[in-house]
Amino acid sequence: MVCRTEVFILQHPLEENHAKNTARLLHLSLPNSHLRVGESFDEADLGSTGAPTSTVLLYPVDEQPPSTAPPWDAGAPVDPDHLRLVVLDGTWRKSRKMLHLSPWLQSLPRLSLKGAPVSAYLIRQAHKPGQLSTLEATCAALAQLEGCATALAPLLRAFDGFVAEQLAHWPHGR
Repeated sequence: MVCRTEVFILQHPLEENHAKNTARLLHLSLPNSHLRVGESFDEADLGSTGAPTSTVLLYPVDEQPPSTAPPWDAGAPVDPDHLRLVVLDGTWRKSRKMLHLSPWLQSLPRLSLKGAPVSAYLIRQAHKPGQLSTLEATCAALAQLEGCATALAPLLRAFDGFVAEQLAHWPHGR
């Protein structure tokens, strides 16, 4: 089984050349993904991929700025071939700025993760429980939407290896 949802990763410019860039690893690993860099986005920035789609933003419903659309109904049947998942890549502060500067993103229904796993991204500090790297959050969202967790397992194992390699180079671990 392969995840079929189209994924658009919108990356803040300050993350683009960051050594711990999980969005780049995610993009290189997901065949149906696109990576765009900027601070402000609208629908035209995603480009037309040909398939009619429903678009959902992976972002907590209770985070600011508020969404002008109702939350995504995660229990509703979904056709992954006609779904576009938009993911913001940046710190929480940067992602809020991206949302603030992008009224179109604010208008998208939001998908919040249910039962988010504990982050294995030990090389960056989360400020709240449930905060994940872009790669982890996207994998959790795809598994939630499509049930394709098995297909994502090799990517998550590679991510764990990436984190372990980074930690091995720290003088006293984390």
